[in-house]
Amino acid sequence: MAKTIYQICVSGAARGDSVEQGQQLANAVGEAIARAGHALLTGATTGLPEAAAIGYKRAGGASSLGISPATSKVEHVLKYRLPTDSYDAILYTGLHYTGRDALLINSSDGVVSVGGRLGTLHEFTIAMETRTPFGLLQGAGGVSDEIEKLIDILPNAHKELIVIDSDADSLVAKLTKLIDKQNVRYRSIYQE
Repeated sequence: MAKTIYQICVSGAARGDSVEQGQQLANAVGEAIARAGHALLTGATTGLPEAAAIGYKRAGGASSLGISPATSKVEHVLKYRLPTDSYDAILYTGLHYTGRDALLINSSDGVVSVGGRLGTLHEFTIAMETRTPFGLLQGAGGVSDEIEKLIDILPNAHKELIVIDSDADSLVAKLTKLIDKQNVRYRSIYQE
């Protein structure tokens, strides 16, 4: 039987309070994405996205891609001071953070948010504008815990595309079902 493979983005804070609170959650969501057999995408940054990438690799994940704001590996490491070790490949976009965020979300079949700050909120709004399924992993504080409140006041936040849970495996399962539902007519394209 063919296995359905999606590209799941993990979004979250590179630094700040939610990094300390969310480290274990980010590791757990990376592991859950690997166990589910999906590919991992992140913004190739430090903090919670890096923790997710480490968890993903530790759990035997097959394909991780970092999407960098930098123009080259040299700029990625020296100017932005971002990691490289936890990825199978890094795409150096030269798009800086705002452009990188748009490419990252548009390259993803679904997004999991852990903790976060302004960049995570930016990625959430891109996901809502592009109708990309979005999962909120609760418990790390930061923007991810606040997005739940925003859903009720934003008329174009697609509530039917958002799942919320405090358990990484459960959240990835819910997000996968949501992506399956959205792509029901195209399921064979995603199967290996």
